[in-house]
Amino acid sequence: MADLKYYDVILKPIVTEKSMNTMSDKKYTFSVHPDATKSQIKEAVEKMFTGTKVAKVNTMNLEGKNRRRGNTVGKTAKSKKAIVQLTADSEEIEIFSGL
Repeated sequence: MADLKYYDVILKPIVTEKSMNTMSDKKYTFSVHPDATKSQIKEAVEKMFTGTKVAKVNTMNLEGKNRRRGNTVGKTAKSKKAIVQLTADSEEIEIFSGL
């Protein structure tokens, strides 16, 4: 397991139509480090965004896609996605408020 600091865990927010619809339920979607655990993701969200309390974290491992360029065949990098559910008394995450 990698020695990850909380600022290395969350890579970027995922802004899609489906993730924007779940924001009304206080669910936020992030692209996270592939070696990050659920407890590390929970700690990172609570430290990076003040006033937030995480209730639940769901993760998905996304395998790399097959790509071909000419006669060469390869795969893209694997990634990991996390859906973070906040508690009812938690504050909203600011980066999503202007969207």
